[in-house]
Amino acid sequence: MEDILKIWSGEPNEIGFGDKPGIVVVDFQEGFTKDPGFIMGGAPLIDRAVENSEKLLKLSRKLGVPIASCNTAYANQNEMPYWKPKKMKEILIHGHPSTKFDPRIHDPKYDYTVTKSAPSIFFETGVASYFIKQKVDTIIVTGCVTSACIRATVIDSFSYKFRTIVPEDCVGDREEESHWNNLYDIERRYCDVSNSKEVINYLESVRLT
Repeated sequence: MEDILKIWSGEPNEIGFGDKPGIVVVDFQEGFTKDPGFIMGGAPLIDRAVENSEKLLKLSRKLGVPIASCNTAYANQNEMPYWKPKKMKEILIHGHPSTKFDPRIHDPKYDYTVTKSAPSIFFETGVASYFIKQKVDTIIVTGCVTSACIRATVIDSFSYKFRTIVPEDCVGDREEESHWNNLYDIERRYCDVSNSKEVINYLESVRLT
């Protein structure tokens, strides 16, 4: 047991950036980013993530970085998995205002856009294939929420063998403790946790062909 604990408590390796970046934008939809009346709306960390991601994505589109954006929505409750929060069953229905992409973040003319039915943007979508076609080797993860859909997306990105980078100030959660605890946990296993400034510097330095 002591040897196992030493493995997980030691200094983790740095994954680092690769040669070709791609960005995923997870669930920046209005139920999470705007209205405090919704289950996740109006959270300070999510507001901050939207503000920083908006700047990052504006530059990325200018540079030609591949971007995949998603929301979460269902045709009806029968289509849903067994979500624990009761309000999720009410708001995540196609056509509900909470499922609308936040226009500050989403560019439907540029982004590869999907509606997902599970926490990870990669689950049963074409997102992985899209990035593979673009020869992407590094996935930059933005969106919400850190403890749920961001965590699941990071694990799937890792599983697809992408270098995975999470700019801390471009993801958010309703609860600060959940945000930091999950970032700590995924960084020691699956990804590098960075910040928007470092990611922007990387994007400006890499050649996209």
